[in-house]
Amino acid sequence: MNMARITASVYTSHVPAIGAAIDLGKTAEPYWVPLFKGYEPSKQWMKDNTPDVIFLVYNDHATAFSLEMIPTFAIGTAAEFTPADEGYGPRPVPKVIGHPELASHIAQSVIQDDFDLTIVNRMDVDHGLTVPLSLLCGQPQAWPCPVIPFAVNVVQYPVPSGRRCFMLGQAIRRAIESYDAPLKVQIWGTGGMSHQLQGPRAGLINADWDNRFLDRLIAEPEALSKVPHIEYVREAGSEGIELVMWLIARGAMSDVAGSGKPPKVAHRFFHVPASNTAVGHLILENA
Repeated sequence: MNMARITASVYTSHVPAIGAAIDLGKTAEPYWVPLFKGYEPSKQWMKDNTPDVIFLVYNDHATAFSLEMIPTFAIGTAAEFTPADEGYGPRPVPKVIGHPELASHIAQSVIQDDFDLTIVNRMDVDHGLTVPLSLLCGQPQAWPCPVIPFAVNVVQYPVPSGRRCFMLGQAIRRAIESYDAPLKVQIWGTGGMSHQLQGPRAGLINADWDNRFLDRLIAEPEALSKVPHIEYVREAGSEGIELVMWLIARGAMSDVAGSGKPPKVAHRFFHVPASNTAVGHLILENA
């Protein structure tokens, strides 16, 4: 009981237009009402289940990194992270407070577990990280707990496979459970769902495939992890590949390690559209 443990995993899209709607006071507009209504149970759940730390998996959108340097997996070990200016000024959200001790421990453990991580001691965080926090935490003066940013390259090929991400999640669980402090940790996987931002298929949304993905993420995550990149691109659009990041969070759940019952589905939500994207959301609690 004196060791850290993962209590739940959270999965959500991180559409930048959602952040803009929150920041500009548009959440009550008819277009946005159904989406934000779907996150109301999650906001209450978050208040009732506030963790000590959130390990948040997201992808950087050419703010902290660029084509000059593209780490496959990067863990933020700093004490704080500033919201990024993505071309229209930083979002008016709180500074992200990190957890350098746990982040450094995870880096040490995961690298010794044969996964190469880039250790980042200074970086700004963009909408990929701040929009999920806004969706579940609202607009507080400060985020309710420290956050460890974990950036995954799903922008420039080659990108990691779903299987690699799933196995990494297992290594992250082992790292967290070996940390000598009684911390309750949530692991969040963000991005997706189906969408494509360019070319003849711009605006693609495949609701059937998205919902099958959610079904399989709950019931058969290991089999889901073997889905090849080409299926994500074909069925979910070029940006649908972001969904491999959800497999990191799912791989960290206790049932995957054979040490627990299937997770409890605390909330599930799917909505089309938000901007040009299908929005998916899921909360799984470790049994």
